[in-house]
Order: sequence, then structure tokens, then C-alpha cells
Amino acid sequence: MPQFSVSLDKVVKQLHLEVVYTPMELKNISIFTAEVNRPGLLLTGYDEYFDPTRIQIFGNAEVGYLQTLPENERRSHVHSLFAAQPPALIITRNLEVFDEILEFASEYKVPVLRSAENTSSLMSALISNLSVEVAPRITRHGVFVEIYGEGILILGESGVGKSETAIELVKRGHRLIADDAVELRRVSDRTVVGTAPENIRHFIELRGVGIINVARVFGSGAVKMQEKVDLVVELEPWDRSKNYSRTGLETDMTDIMGIQIPCTVIPVMPGRNLAVILEAAAINNRQKKMGYNAARELLARLGLDENTPGVE
Repeated sequence: MPQFSVSLDKVVKQLHLEVVYTPMELKNISIFTAEVNRPGLLLTGYDEYFDPTRIQIFGNAEVGYLQTLPENERRSHVHSLFAAQPPALIITRNLEVFDEILEFASEYKVPVLRSAENTSSLMSALISNLSVEVAPRITRHGVFVEIYGEGILILGESGVGKSETAIELVKRGHRLIADDAVELRRVSDRTVVGTAPENIRHFIELRGVGIINVARVFGSGAVKMQEKVDLVVELEPWDRSKNYSRTGLETDMTDIMGIQIPCTVIPVMPGRNLAVILEAAAINNRQKKMGYNAARELLARLGLDENTPGVE
């Protein structure tokens, strides 16, 4: 899988960072990892596991420690940090930028940025931002919508009615995230986030009508930039020889980049209101995540269990 990156310029704009020094245009500096580092151990002389590919962050602890050192020792420690040539150094809380920092930043061509936020808040926002921007990703043909706060990825062969269902859902107050091409990013070991490629974002194709801009036609409240994938729904023409789930006792799963996501198959035939069915599927999926399963409650009321013959 290819390695993805984000420009430092985009990070600076999204987090509203002050540029103290940069050796070149920030758009030409790439960040390849979502991990960040506070180089406290490096400043004390221990560099065994130091990773120079990470953005480095100075907070109260780092700046306070450097202020206690004699000038020659401080220069030595700051030099060791910049000699590793990390992609950038961010100083939080609008703390002082030492002359040595600017000197060695210029020598080794390392950008120096500053933020008014406290260190923990900045690190949280930075990691969250980078986790999305540099995450491994794939593109799937389908439609991605948000229904009652649940991210529903709708898959199915061309012409089965994915886009038409999405428009009906938008009219019912839900939000479109992507149509036709859905970019899926693995942002953690438990989460896949879906978004639309920037060049087709907010557009949807309806056969017989053409291309429409959902944000323009239905308002900005009808679209969303990204959402976690909570449920995968496969639409397929009704096959009378196939046994579809009747109770929903067991939750089927599908693999997306190594993460198991709940999935269901919904048969399509004339007269079925897919928008309403997907609303019900979204609510039911949320209830299951909260520990409630309607099928199990019904079986309990009937005095049956999951292993009773005929229960599926």
C-alpha cells in the first residue's frame, strides 16, 4: 500500500499555527506520519529510540528544562535535536523561542512553528488531524451517507438505485458524504473514515436527470465532509432462491483494510422504500452497539433461544 503524506502548509492552516521560521514554502514540506514526539529524553542526551520523522513539540517541560541549563550545554542539546532534521518543531503556549533554536533551525533547514494552545490540546488536535491526512486508504464504488449519526456505506452493482436512495435520504433530513467514489481511510486500528475525493465532493449523478450539486440544491446542511463507517449495506436485486436474514440475530461482518465492519444485504424490488429501510437499519445498528438486540428480546418473550430449530 502506498505511503500518503500531507503538506505542512495544510497542517499550519488547519491548526492556526504561527510560522516563526521556514526554510522554504511550507507546501513543499511533507509530513508522512501521524505520530508526534516531545523530545525530552533527547534533550537529556538519550537518543536510542528517537524518531526523526515525527513532528517535535516543545511544551513547558522542554522549555523549562532548557532554561535551567548553562548556555553551552543548552546549545549542545538543541543542536542534537535539529541535527536529526525532524520535519518541524512546534512550540506551544506561545513560549520563548531561544536564539539557539532559530540558529540551528536555519542551519539544518527545519521549520519552527508556534501555537497559543496548551501542549496536550495541540498534540490531540495534531494527531487527530494527521491520522486522517496520512492514513492508508482505498476507494470503493458506492454511496456514503450519514443517517441518524451513523455512517452508512451503500454498495451494489451499477443501476441498483444507490444514488436515488441517497437523494431520498437527503430529502428526509440526512446527509450525503460521497457518491460514486468513496475514499475510505483507516485512521486507527478500530476506525475507518469515509470521505469524497475533493474533485467530486457534494456532487451526485441521477440517471435521467444528470449531475446535481447537493449542497446547492438542498443546502449546506445536506452534506458532510467525512464520517466514521458504522455499517455497510449491500443492495442487490431480489433473488427469490436466496435466503435473506429474517431476524438479524447474528451480525455479519465485512473486512475493510483489516477492520471488521457490520454489514447487511438488502434485496431491492419494486415497492420497497429503501430510504425507510436504511433508516431502520441505521437505528437498529446503533441499538446493537448499545447492547440491545430486538430479535433476542422477542425470542425471550416467546420462551425460545437462538438454537431452537427454525430460528434463523
